[in-house]
Amino acid sequence: MRYTQLGRTDIQVSVVCCGTMAMSSDGTFGAQDDAESVRTVRAALDSGISFFDTAESYGDGHAEEVLGRALEGLRGRAIIATKVSEVHLRRADLLRACEASLRRLRTDHVDVYQVHWPNRSVPFGEVVAAFEELKAAGKVRAWGVSNFGKADLEGALAAGRPEVNQLPYSLLWRAIERDILPLCVRHSVSVLCYSPLAQGLLTGKFRGPEDVPPQRKRARYCKEPAAGHAFALLDEVRAVSAELGRPMADVALAWLLAQQGVASVVAGMRTPEQARENARTGDLELAADTVARLTAASTPLSEILGANPDMWREGADSRYR
Repeated sequence: MRYTQLGRTDIQVSVVCCGTMAMSSDGTFGAQDDAESVRTVRAALDSGISFFDTAESYGDGHAEEVLGRALEGLRGRAIIATKVSEVHLRRADLLRACEASLRRLRTDHVDVYQVHWPNRSVPFGEVVAAFEELKAAGKVRAWGVSNFGKADLEGALAAGRPEVNQLPYSLLWRAIERDILPLCVRHSVSVLCYSPLAQGLLTGKFRGPEDVPPQRKRARYCKEPAAGHAFALLDEVRAVSAELGRPMADVALAWLLAQQGVASVVAGMRTPEQARENARTGDLELAADTVARLTAASTPLSEILGANPDMWREGADSRYR
């Protein structure tokens, strides 16, 4: 496993992060046994994964509770990132939300506290002041943002210093490369990639659009005219995977880790075996020509999907600014 620094902090994290959204049993990924989730977190730790991502909104706090239970007695080995919902960004609400997350996580501090989505009705200066208050109290080591487009990130940077921006990024979804990623690189804001396996498509488990479960089809790369290009790209990833003798997921995650500005990939994990499989990617570095081959193969899809980073909403409905 490789480890890297977040932003300009002294926080070192594994380049593969254990995502806990599926541990919330909120319906998107189906029911999940809590005991299995606890085993998964511990298998991740034992495999070299030190970084864990969660949010107060995942199952209304349930994912945080499960993660806290799994890390009890092991907290010193883990870096925890959680997220405050956009409806809790007023100072008093944010401070209460942090205390609630700390209780569920069974810890006295979180390493990275992020705004989950922008709330443009709350001045970001007020958010920063609350974050800095939490840092001064020792309850938060660093703060960051998630799902912040270029304009929102510029606003955050004008008010303070976010250390991370968590964004949807994968071979199937490269929209952040247009404006957001260059801004992050310029300001040393680390990018954390969520949906790095495109909700399972980049594992190769779905051979065509008709195989994708309905709840996952809402992503724009599953809709025409993009879907045909998406599955053509999957065929190329499958070919590279066969040539390297590594699973498709390893190849897809390693491509992301080769991109400038990317610190860690947030891969959802539901079983100990998935944790061990994803941890293997931490040692895989693709040759430059392989990275270029995959980039070229994904470019037609990227051009069709355009510059809007919202995987689900188009045009004026996009939540990114």
